Order: sequence, then structure tokens, then C-alpha cells
Amino acid sequence: MPRFPAVGSREVIRVLVRLGFVLRRQAGTSHAIFRRASDNRRTVVPVHSRKTIKQRTLAAILRDVGIDMDEFRRLLTT
Repeated sequence: MPRFPAVGSREVIRVLVRLGFVLRRQAGTSHAIFRRASDNRRTVVPVHSRKTIKQRTLAAILRDVGIDMDEFRRLLTT
């Protein structure tokens, strides 16, 4: 299994926006819910300042949006 990069919520949100996801709502200041209208996929991103997202959480987000780690890394660097 490829190693997950240490990323924060800002980087994950940037990738989600590039994939066409839109912020639907935010539960307080801790979790943001994103949805893509084209295929109605949905994911939740924990938003905690200056904390990295745990590997299992990142894996769940990638599974929710339907991309693999290589695609995520490519979108992260562009």
C-alpha cells in the first residue's frame, strides 16, 4: 500500500474543489460536508486548524470521492 502524505484539511479541500465538489454545509467549525452534483458523491472533511488528517480518515475520504492515492498526489501538486 502506498504511503499516505501528511496533509491538512486545506490541501484536501483544495483537491476536492478541483474535482468539482462544493461545500454544502459545515457542522460548526469542525467538519465540512462536500457534495458533487454530477454523481451525487458526498464526503466529510474534518477541519481542525494546524492538524494533519489521519491516514485512515484520508483513505475514507478518497474512497468516498472515488479516487486513488496516485490521483490525489497528482491533484495535490498541480
